[in-house]
Amino acid sequence: MDPILCASHICKSFIGVRALNNIDITINAGEIHCLVGENGCGKSTFVKCISGVYEPDEGSIEINGRVYQSLTPVEAMKNGIQVIYQDLSLFQHMTVAENIAISKLKFEGNRIIDWKQVKSIAKEQLDKIGVQMDLDKTVGETSMANRQMVAICRALAQDAKILFMDEPTTALTKTEVGHLMKIMLELKKQGLAIVFISHKLDEVFTVADKITIFRNGNKIGDFESKDLNEKSLSYYMTGREIEYQRYHRVCKDNDPILEIDNLTRTGQYENVSMSVRPGDIIGLTGLLGSGRTELAMSLFGLNPPKSGVIKVEGRVTDISSPMAAKKCGIALLPEDRFNQGLFIERKIKENISSALINSICKKGIVNKKKENEIAHKYVDELKVRTPSVDTVVGTLSGGNQQKVVIGKWIATKPKVFIMDTPTVGIDVGSKSEIYEQIHKFADSGMAIIFISDEIQEIMANCNRVFILRNGQCVKKLEEEDLGQNGAEKMIADLISSRVPEVSAEEAAQ
Repeated sequence: MDPILCASHICKSFIGVRALNNIDITINAGEIHCLVGENGCGKSTFVKCISGVYEPDEGSIEINGRVYQSLTPVEAMKNGIQVIYQDLSLFQHMTVAENIAISKLKFEGNRIIDWKQVKSIAKEQLDKIGVQMDLDKTVGETSMANRQMVAICRALAQDAKILFMDEPTTALTKTEVGHLMKIMLELKKQGLAIVFISHKLDEVFTVADKITIFRNGNKIGDFESKDLNEKSLSYYMTGREIEYQRYHRVCKDNDPILEIDNLTRTGQYENVSMSVRPGDIIGLTGLLGSGRTELAMSLFGLNPPKSGVIKVEGRVTDISSPMAAKKCGIALLPEDRFNQGLFIERKIKENISSALINSICKKGIVNKKKENEIAHKYVDELKVRTPSVDTVVGTLSGGNQQKVVIGKWIATKPKVFIMDTPTVGIDVGSKSEIYEQIHKFADSGMAIIFISDEIQEIMANCNRVFILRNGQCVKKLEEEDLGQNGAEKMIADLISSRVPEVSAEEAAQ
């Protein structure tokens, strides 16, 4: 394979902290090169140095036979470097065609818009990846998978030679992920170099030709994909053996904390019944759109059910708002921590204390001593890696941001903690730490509702599992069922409807 980019001795520091230390990476045309490592290891910093967002402190970048000490974003794009960030950076109110063509037209300096040309550019790029879309539909009206396609086409329209993809599968279903992987492999055949960043190791092994491993700002090594497996890759990423211990409920109290009976919100979920005891970690699993998140939002007062009953500690309760849920001892770790779980531009201590703001305020003035005490307590307990509770939460790695959201709600001492995809976009090391904390919460008598579509995660952390499909609970599994051979495959088959659907009455047995 022909090298298309060579980064040599790249170093970058922020306020005395070495984010990248002497990094050498070669990227070849027609290759899928995966960058892996724990949150905060330097992957994103490296991408930003290559794409011109950051200027390296030391080192050089050779591309198309020319050596640069640093690149501007415009120089990077002129050299065929394109980055698709996790948020995709699309214009939601503009059409598919406009989003695909806009950067190319702006880059070429076009002052007058030729709408036929806009559609021609968009159709040409969509044809390259074998995808058909309504060019006149706004991006905001399309699925997350189609938005990903639009972002890829926008990059291709600018004659991309190297395409960096940062966590592109986070919000996609397994079917959509499979389609994206096929497109990546097709683009590779066309000679495009793809740099793929993901925490999902199964995806890495599906597409990677070469894997570069980062740890604490250092490059651990370059490996051929065939020379690694998930266990060895996890070890190189973290420097330790990662073992996920199965959770077993030890709490003796069998009186339910939370009961739901035939809860229904038409079009989202129907006749869902569940009983949650102290120390339970209830797995709620199913594909995106199965009703799992909508159910969680209803239990937190954000999506009122149309019918059915919710009981908290035996009492029928109307949970009509998050405030009502909080008073009942219910907390929610939302699916989208960036927009729903954090004040991203505020300090760690302000985020952790935010759910307790009424108890630490007097006449509208925050008691700073209490705020600091609360923050230090949960930063220490949850092992948040930060130099200070005054650090802005947006500067933390994904794993540490998630720990801050968990700390915010644990500070309220909830009886039931609903966790919606708590490890999405989080590396294997941070996952292990979060799992350990969740098990501790449950051992102390807290009830957990754990939502995930990762079956291995559900198997490792849950003592009971409810499987949702098309808004209905199609199966309930107890701890003894989960210990049976073939349980993991059975869950996968039920989720993807490869076995006959179980009636609601059977599911409740």
